Formats: sequence, structure tokens, C-alpha cells
Amino acid sequence: MVLKIINAALMLVAVFMGLKQGYAMFSGKPEMLEMFGKWGFNKSGLMINGAVTMIAALLILFPKTFVWGNFLMAAGILLIICFHLLDKDFKGVLVELPFLLLNLVIIYLQHPLKKA
Repeated sequence: MVLKIINAALMLVAVFMGLKQGYAMFSGKPEMLEMFGKWGFNKSGLMINGAVTMIAALLILFPKTFVWGNFLMAAGILLIICFHLLDKDFKGVLVELPFLLLNLVIIYLQHPLKKA
């Protein structure tokens, strides 16, 4: 029971972060435009990436789409990590790594409302 509560809290953190970052990308915040711009993303590409991130965050909430949502979010984070590695920006990698691990831990613990 305690594990389900911890997992639900971790899940809500991941959803909140996904929606927050996705909205920042979708709305074209200057920081996001600057970071993704150096990797060749234009405003339209950034908006699509933001929309996919927000959809992935919402998919995490439902047991049937839980794994797909986590997979999409982890793939987006992995993409950012790869871009940081191309730039040899290890600080950026270390910033993104906990978010990737969060999605992997949530997948391991499974959806708290999933029927056994």
C-alpha cells in the first residue's frame, strides 16, 4: 500500500513536469527556443515536441496507456540527453538523467490503480 502511494506521488510529479515542460516548449518560451534552436529545431518543431510531451504526460494517468506515456516521455528525455552528449555538455546530461530514471522507476512500479 505504501509503495502504491509513493508510486502515485512519483507519477504525479512526472505528469506535472511533463505538462510544465511541454507547455514551455509548445508556447515557445525563449529559453526553450534557445536550447532547442542550437540543435536545429525551429518554432514549429519545438511546438510539436511540446505537444507530444504534454500528450505523453496525460497518457501516464491512465492504466491502459501508462506504459506508452512513460515510453514517449522517456524517449523525449533520451533525445535531449543525446543532443547534450553531441555538444559534450555533461552538466546538461546530469540534469536530464534523474527525469529519465524517474520514468523508468515508475514503469517498474507499474500504475497504482492497475488491477492485479
